[in-house]
Amino acid sequence: MRISKSICLMMLFCFGCFAIASLQAAMQEGDGPYPVDDSQIRKPDVPIGKVTRHKFFNSKIFPGTQRNYAVYVPAQYDQSKPACLMVFQDGTGFSKIEGRPSKTPLVFDNLIHSGEMPVTIGLFIDPGVVPAQNENALPRFNRSFEYDSIDDRYARFLVEEMIPAVEKDYAISDDPNDRGICGSSSGGVAAFNVAWQRPDQFRRVYTMVGTYIGLRGANEMSVLVRKTEPKPIRVFLQDGNKDLNIYCGDWWVANQGMLSALQFSGYEVEHAWGQGGHNRKHGGAVLPDAMRFIWKDWPKPVETHFDKSKSRAPQMLVDGEGWELVSKGHRYLTGLASDREGNVYFSDRKNGTLFSISRDGSEHKIDTGVKVNKEPGILSIATKPDGSVYYSHDMGISALPPASNIDRVRANAIVVASDDSLYFTDLKSKSVWMKKVGEKPKLAVEGLSGAHGITLSPDQTLVYVSDFNGRYVWSCVRKEDGTLRYAQPYFHIHSPPAAVDMRTRSMGMCVDKDGWVLVATKMGIQICDQPGRVNLILPPPVGASRPTNVILAGPKQQTMYVTCGGKLFKRKTKLTAANPWADPIKPEKPRL
Repeated sequence: MRISKSICLMMLFCFGCFAIASLQAAMQEGDGPYPVDDSQIRKPDVPIGKVTRHKFFNSKIFPGTQRNYAVYVPAQYDQSKPACLMVFQDGTGFSKIEGRPSKTPLVFDNLIHSGEMPVTIGLFIDPGVVPAQNENALPRFNRSFEYDSIDDRYARFLVEEMIPAVEKDYAISDDPNDRGICGSSSGGVAAFNVAWQRPDQFRRVYTMVGTYIGLRGANEMSVLVRKTEPKPIRVFLQDGNKDLNIYCGDWWVANQGMLSALQFSGYEVEHAWGQGGHNRKHGGAVLPDAMRFIWKDWPKPVETHFDKSKSRAPQMLVDGEGWELVSKGHRYLTGLASDREGNVYFSDRKNGTLFSISRDGSEHKIDTGVKVNKEPGILSIATKPDGSVYYSHDMGISALPPASNIDRVRANAIVVASDDSLYFTDLKSKSVWMKKVGEKPKLAVEGLSGAHGITLSPDQTLVYVSDFNGRYVWSCVRKEDGTLRYAQPYFHIHSPPAAVDMRTRSMGMCVDKDGWVLVATKMGIQICDQPGRVNLILPPPVGASRPTNVILAGPKQQTMYVTCGGKLFKRKTKLTAANPWADPIKPEKPRL
């Protein structure tokens, strides 16, 4: 059968159109071809680094797991000069060149040679696997557990186990500005979470098609970025508009949400949006540009930028003023209060000891005159309008100067209003009691979900009560006789997204003159507006345990003091205390 020339030409034309359409469709699907960066081409004059492959066993943080990992060492590495570090999740794929879109070792060779990256060791780590117990069983695959969980476990694994294993053979800088981390999909959210949890260890992040959705709490990340004090992290995001959209979320929407949140809070962030799906093709193609961005200006440190932040941080915090250690060496600090003279009081619960910090910064141990016989020791401190001090302990409530009378009541936390009314919480009965001078204690309110910390609103018409085991701070209205009514679980407190113990651990509280409520919680100091919404979260000092109490004190009543385990910290703020012992203050009406 003979085919006419016109038909042949038409067929060729159609085939050409089909080929062009197919190419355009492939590019829309993110399958390329993408432009090849100059750093992804082997050059004869560029030294080649070495990749070695290893196995890691005996993790204490992820017990029972086994995993492969590889180490890239550039040709320029000098054992006498600690190198920078770049960590990759799902490391086997990133550690290879042939057939891989990122060609990471090749890119590193070229960028290090050109000076666009510092001398950097690459650590390529696979997720852990617990081997199958027999031939009829499956292994336990740890990838989602390790990567998608928004807690500090994977960060601790890197810092405490994997990096030390590599440091046995190579000198690696411990400066967080010399450390970057990268990953794709769940490995991408893991990369961001590691830097988020430990900015004292990592400050440069690249995420490809990051899984910022509801698998194990990452859907909360964009909200937390907006609400948390900005951290010194630089981020490059990549995604495509045909990424996954399944039961747990929409990757494309979530990545845009992360970009918006990072920009809102003033982070150094860049992005590359494409039309691809859930793969590394586009992300691998832009790897060189991502590395150039996150390592730009090295060794200049990555910093926060309050001037670019639209969060509450610039309004409430002083740029450049972080946490300062005031006192250490104690067993477990809980009580915290201040007086009109500017003295700060705190208690070592387990030692049953009171201390004060005077205006000149000197620390003094106080003889209470009361022998604490057993746990729980001294729990709480409150100062009265006349300057005397109440403190609760295992025998009841006592006063300083030492008084002969002890109110033998069960009191977890105490606060004294300007009219001398004493309020205290009973942890076991989940209730609040009150006592006026010369009167016996009486029940103020019961039926709360929990009753731990306690404070007053600036106008002293409301009593706020924290729930140690829940996620709310209760708001109660004071009646003329001092009892409370209209109790509501009012302030919505954040709990760590992927914590095993989901309790907020809300404890001590204080308020500022504008109505802001500061709550010491597991996640840090959460600052709520009058309608009960968290606006800003201040993480605890790096390496410190969770905060147990918080006050605003100092000469201008603008210094925040926080107890964390056995340490007392402070930092300057723009907030001003509304102390319970002072005259009531009526704040401005908030935005509702």
